Amino acid sequence: MRLAVIPARGGSKRLPRKNIRLFCGLPMIAWSIRAALESDCFDRIVVSTDDVEIAEIAREYGAEVPFMRPPELADDYTATTPVIAHAIQWVNLQGVEVEHVCCIYATAPFVQATDLQRGLGVLISSRSDYAFSVTSYAFPIQRALRITAEQRVEMFQPEHYDTRSQDLLEALHDAGQFYWGKAEAWLAGRPLFTKDAAPVLLPRHRVQDIDCAEDWERAEWLFKAMTRNID
Repeated sequence: MRLAVIPARGGSKRLPRKNIRLFCGLPMIAWSIRAALESDCFDRIVVSTDDVEIAEIAREYGAEVPFMRPPELADDYTATTPVIAHAIQWVNLQGVEVEHVCCIYATAPFVQATDLQRGLGVLISSRSDYAFSVTSYAFPIQRALRITAEQRVEMFQPEHYDTRSQDLLEALHDAGQFYWGKAEAWLAGRPLFTKDAAPVLLPRHRVQDIDCAEDWERAEWLFKAMTRNID
């Protein structure tokens, strides 16, 4: 079977209750659930949470919450992989073997059903352990600057001071939306960012990390602009 797991713990610190805070008219997590449902990729869509209110809202928008996440997997230091592995183990114990699993972040309102479909296709065709969303940096990372102790600037890679931008290798970063993987890879705790993972490239305008009030405001502006263009 194919399983979607949406991790959504209740203890967000920088933006309290971020998972269920209203974003453009819906609780944030509802956008991830909606994309998963519309993709038609999954036999089950499960939200892994330790929070009763999050569980109720997740069910309201069409996801399952068949278990509550144990406290040892819901603190500030728990990585994503053990949370996904726990959900896979729970489903396997019900007598159903999980083959492919997609972790979809609860705070990814820009995730789209078509990208989830693409990601599954990349995972299968590439025969990788994982396939996940990435996007390009807007500026060459080889030209990055830092501030010194003397409050001056210096380049991280001064050897590229005179290199033309078009001659620099394009760099990508994790888009923070979804992570397809083989169930066996999640259960074994294999790392994501290796040669055994394949990229699913997204345009930069559909990627926004949301960690503070400024991020949230910018994300809503972008989302409303995109929706207006679709309408």
